[in-house]
Amino acid sequence: MTTPLNERRIANAIRVLAMDAVQQANSGHPGAPMGMADIADVVWREFLSHNPTNPQWANRDRFVLSNGHGSMLHYALLHLTGYDLSIEDLKQFRQLHSRTPGHPEYGYAPGIETTTGPLGQGIANAVGFALAEKTLAAQFNKDDLTVVDHFTYCFLGDGCLMEGISHEVCSLAGTLQLGKLIAYYDDNGISIDGEVEGWFSDDTEQRFKAYGWQVLRVDGHDAVAIRQATVEAKAETQKPTIIICKTIIGLGSPNKQGKEDCHGAPLGNDEIALTREALGWTEAAFEIPADVYAAWDAKAKGSEAEAAWNTVFAAYQAKYPTEAAELLRRIEGDLPAEFLAQADAFIAQTNEKAETIATRKASQNTLQAFGPLLPELLGGSADLAGSNLTLWKGCQGVQDNPAGNYVHYGVREFGMTAIANGVALHGGFIPYVATFLMFMEYARNAVRMSALMKQRVIHVYTHDSIGLGEDGPTHQPIEQIASLRGTPNLNTWRPADTVETAIAWKSALARKDGPTALILSRQNLAFQTRTAAQIENAAKGGYVLAEEKGELKAIIIATGSEVALAMDAYAQLEGVRVVSMPCAEEFMKQDAAYREAVLPAAIRARVAVEAAHVDYWWKFVGLDGKVIGMTTYGESAPAKDLFKFFGITSDAVVAAVKELTA
Repeated sequence: MTTPLNERRIANAIRVLAMDAVQQANSGHPGAPMGMADIADVVWREFLSHNPTNPQWANRDRFVLSNGHGSMLHYALLHLTGYDLSIEDLKQFRQLHSRTPGHPEYGYAPGIETTTGPLGQGIANAVGFALAEKTLAAQFNKDDLTVVDHFTYCFLGDGCLMEGISHEVCSLAGTLQLGKLIAYYDDNGISIDGEVEGWFSDDTEQRFKAYGWQVLRVDGHDAVAIRQATVEAKAETQKPTIIICKTIIGLGSPNKQGKEDCHGAPLGNDEIALTREALGWTEAAFEIPADVYAAWDAKAKGSEAEAAWNTVFAAYQAKYPTEAAELLRRIEGDLPAEFLAQADAFIAQTNEKAETIATRKASQNTLQAFGPLLPELLGGSADLAGSNLTLWKGCQGVQDNPAGNYVHYGVREFGMTAIANGVALHGGFIPYVATFLMFMEYARNAVRMSALMKQRVIHVYTHDSIGLGEDGPTHQPIEQIASLRGTPNLNTWRPADTVETAIAWKSALARKDGPTALILSRQNLAFQTRTAAQIENAAKGGYVLAEEKGELKAIIIATGSEVALAMDAYAQLEGVRVVSMPCAEEFMKQDAAYREAVLPAAIRARVAVEAAHVDYWWKFVGLDGKVIGMTTYGESAPAKDLFKFFGITSDAVVAAVKELTA
């Protein structure tokens, strides 16, 4: 090893902070931070362009710790380089309401770009960051002025590479030639169960070369080698780079380094004392010498970097004022000033057209109307664009045009969704991604992460029920809508027709504090006549669609394709109200008075109908109500035969209402 002693001392600050914080919490993962400290030292002190005094500087490099269990590595780096993360914050590692939770959580501490922990999704987010940077740069940079120009650095471990999502996203990153993505693989050969060679014998070098990546190998404790590899990585503009760093997990611990003992458990006070001695570190727990702090401090360097960029951007503003204003708007995540009014006008026009079409087609029509107004849209589908109907006339694939607005993700549902999370986190885009509702299951954890991080990602799911017909039970979703509705901070819309579809898109686009799932039909759905007041109320997630004058005896609640069934039943009954509830989450956000006006508590005769699992609806109908829907998997047959076979019909709704009001 050629690392100078003083540089090793600088890196050792990470090691001691990691082992001290984990020991104090009596919980955590000291091994990865101790093993990757030398890599982090080189990357963060010499290459990462960032400003601790302004963590949101638009042109900062992005850093992702994909092996998020090693979170103390990230927290130590933020603290040492000068972010607003104090030594007291580090002492509160893994404690209730601390800024240093067990895994990096977006929004808790400055400088945390994404939530990591579910292995593999960090590198997927990093691909999203790099994709967003490349596309935004192509859309805004000029030959004489470059205002979008930064790298994405990602640390990852064996677990990330074992997870299937890493195959999906790294394959696509090579295809998209994301040359500003640099990954450092912590090749320490150890996971929780021990030495990984018994279950992870991939030839990682050949694997990534096959993806189209540049692959470099270094001793992960040799600063000179890490430095040279990073220079080579930055020089390669057409390929992403993975630097395979051979490391020793828990380096410095005399009895536990290189073993699984230090992967996910505190070292213990006795071993920490021995480690301090081995490292030549004489300071007490959580004490960092002034000269080490000075070596790490990135505030002045970061401020200079941002000031230099500000000078360039000022010149850009002077020469290209329209583009500069547009870039700032998009970075802020604001919609164009006139968009909401334009969306309302389109909704009104849609109401006048009164088309009976599939809601997936209504969604495409909405995209065709909204797309030209929203250059920040970055769409995509998992090899189902022709079925999801996510392409509109203004779409250009980024594979062919780096300044495009559409990504052909291939059959990569999980990877696609996690990449979209990275795109949203980067800023400058509103990503929407699509697949069949059934295959949301492949992407489930990434959908959860978009909700957890409160990111504006729009998840488009078509072929929403047994109504897709002949493809059968493998493709017919049953429990998926309930799963989505059970996800905190996710709005799930299942529109009944063209108008509700347009309203759902408007809601998803306007929402800045979380994701939205749009559940769309394959089959045509009958248009429902509405007043202007009903259109306004539809945006509230649930509203009265039809009601006779006179005494109210029963309420029918429906969504999507089943709204038409509810309306057919309504025509055969008296004293009945039909409530369309395209988005239960939005409905539940309304005040109590509005909810009572739509679903008066005194009316206990309630029937819900939806071609999905019945269990969700008991919260609205009560145990004395009835739910018409699915409790089994589907069958392969034409849609009309399936609805009849499973008893999801207007006759069934009529019978249920009559039984409740008898």
